Formats: sequence, C-alpha cells, structure tokens
Amino acid sequence: MTGVAGQPAGSTARGFGPPVALVAILLGAWELYARSSGVSPFVLPAPTQVLGALWDFRSEAIRHSVPTIVETVVGLSLSIVGATAVAIALDRIDWARRAVEPLLVGSQTVPIVAIAPLIVVWFGFGLVPKVLVVVLVTFFPITIALLDGFASTPADAAELMRSFGASTGQTFRKVRWPSGLPGFFTGLRISATYGVVAAVIGEYVGATDGLGIWMQLSQRSFRTDLVFAAIVLTAALSIGLYGLVVIAERLAIPWWRASHEISRDDVRAIQA
Repeated sequence: MTGVAGQPAGSTARGFGPPVALVAILLGAWELYARSSGVSPFVLPAPTQVLGALWDFRSEAIRHSVPTIVETVVGLSLSIVGATAVAIALDRIDWARRAVEPLLVGSQTVPIVAIAPLIVVWFGFGLVPKVLVVVLVTFFPITIALLDGFASTPADAAELMRSFGASTGQTFRKVRWPSGLPGFFTGLRISATYGVVAAVIGEYVGATDGLGIWMQLSQRSFRTDLVFAAIVLTAALSIGLYGLVVIAERLAIPWWRASHEISRDDVRAIQA
C-alpha cells in the first residue's frame, strides 16, 4: 500500500506521527490549563472553545478565507513566474548576478510591517496591495534558492554536454534546469508558508475582507476565541499550501526524492 505520491503508507504514517502526537500533547496541555487555571475565556479560550466558535461562525470564516486564498495564490504565482525569469537571467549573465543579488538580499532587510501600510496608501484597499505584499515576501526565497540550484550543477555534466557540441541553451535545458529544480522547490516551500502570513499582514493594515481584517474586527469585539479561530485558519491554509508544494515536488522530480532515499538507506546500512 502506498501513500502520498507513491510513498509507502508506513513511511507516511511514521513521518506524520511525531508532529501529530506533539500537537495533540500541546493542545491537551492548553485545554487543561485553560479549564483549570481560572483564566477568563476572554483572555485565553480553550482549544475546544476556539473550535466551537469557528464552527458557529463558519460562514464568516469561509467568507474571510476566500480573499486570503486568492491573494496568496495570485501573489505566489506572480512570484514563481518573476523569480524564475530573474533567476534564469542572473544565471546566464554573471555580472548581472553580482550587481542584483546584493539588492535582493537588501530588500529583505526592510520590515514588511513598515512598508505594507504605504503600499495600501499607494494602491488602495483592493486586491493589488495584498498581492504586492505577498510578492515582496515570497519572491526572494524562490529566486535565491533557484540560483543556488543552478550553481549546484555538476561541472563534469556541463563539460560533457559541451563535448557533445551542445549549445548553451541545450546545456541549460538538459543539465542546469534539472539541477535547479530541487532548489526551486525548496524556495517554493518556504514561500508557501510565508505567503499566507504576508496576505494576512496586507489585510491587517487595510482591507474590507480577509482573515487579517477578521482578526482585527474580532480583537475590537473582544472575541479572543475568534482571533484564535482566524489564526487556526491561517495556519491550516499555510500547511495545506505547503503540502501541495510537496506533492508537486514529488510529481515533478521523483528522481531527486528517490536518490535521497537511497542515500539515507546507504547511511543506515553503514551505521548498522
């Protein structure tokens, strides 16, 4: 029996078992403390109360989740296209990489919570500012990870292609691009977790709908349980998007996963 993307079911269960057990323990401790400490539910609601509020306000939860999902997907899609194009260009032009890469690194030193309000002022309360915030947060990890993936191309493989008379473009398509894909998906996994949070930050500073504005409205209404409910939805969306990226990675580059599984098996055999 196999699990996700051809993974053995037992292996999948072993992979998910420890984090699920840890989350269950933490939630149990939280529930016990919230119920027995005498702390007001307005300050610290129990997990069961958060889930109950989420169910009671499920229509609101769905209404606010949809804009956040749209903003994240659109922003991440634009980042993938833009980061891939920029990374390919920088990989092909060495002087451009030396000039642009420090600027990319420097762009990450600007606090997004400081620039997000300005983006809302410049572009209004619609979809555009939230998408731009997502792009600003997710563009860098994909670009740098893909560049590092290109740089990891085995020199002997590229030299072999040249000895066969392959053009630069053919060498890139046959050797450098496949070598860059593992790095690309590493950056994409990082961006997937950041993307939803970036969309929420954009909504928090200016929006009419979305999980960010729902958190803000719930705080003003002293509905701490709904604030936690919005946080739960944000985490669930991030984990779901991360999972989709992992599935896409295993479908796109199964050889990479297989090679690492073989390497780990060899290490275990040597250690045994």
